Amino acid sequence: MSQSDNERSYSAAKYRTPDGAPADIVIFTITKQEKRAGKKSLPVRELKVLLIRRKAWPFQGMWALPGGFSKETETMEVTARRELEEETGVRDVHLEYLGVYSAPGRDPRGWIISHAYCALVNEALLAHRQAADDAEEVGLFAIDDALENMELAFDHREIVRDAYSKIREQMLASTIAKQFLPERFTLGELHQVIRTVVPGFEEHNFIRKSTSTQSRKGIVEEARDANGEKQTSIEYSQRPAQLYRFTGYEPPLSIYG
Repeated sequence: MSQSDNERSYSAAKYRTPDGAPADIVIFTITKQEKRAGKKSLPVRELKVLLIRRKAWPFQGMWALPGGFSKETETMEVTARRELEEETGVRDVHLEYLGVYSAPGRDPRGWIISHAYCALVNEALLAHRQAADDAEEVGLFAIDDALENMELAFDHREIVRDAYSKIREQMLASTIAKQFLPERFTLGELHQVIRTVVPGFEEHNFIRKSTSTQSRKGIVEEARDANGEKQTSIEYSQRPAQLYRFTGYEPPLSIYG
């Protein structure tokens, strides 16, 4: 049979197609709160996830991930960006593809196959968040609360858990931590940011390994002034602490673990 014959014999009506293909978006951020005046110490940092309260059926009134159905005229990534902005007002974030969620019965509206995206972004990008469209309310929630204490709509707890695993891997295999640090920072600050995303992270000799081991050499360097003198800070410690800066080098392997 020729190609033209195959084209004529083909009919989309022969195949059952999904009832919808939405995009769901998991946005994480690290909030930062300075401690009250007194003994100098690092600020309180906490990993949080962006959720919306659904306005309509199904799961009306429940917390869920922002997202919505794709249009025939757009890619899934375009859908994700559009839905994120329409429901939360958040835009211009770098989204990464997480995976497809297609378990039978995951959505009471029918055969719904969802494509999930995720991102770990600076809190400043979420400063103007505002609920709209299908969202009644939008908020940031501690990751432990979202995974352990809240009842999320659909299979969104599973999606959040998978996204959390992905950003933990990113934190240990890239310099993503730098978006939560000033240009010049102490290694104590860097260590805290890593532990905010990866609570179980324990690295003995962290300072030495972050600056001198072969696999990490060149990732961070001591910050110096115009005269070449080492720069220090007493913002979070009684004694001057050496400041460091990222060099821009991205290692091929894990830089912390």
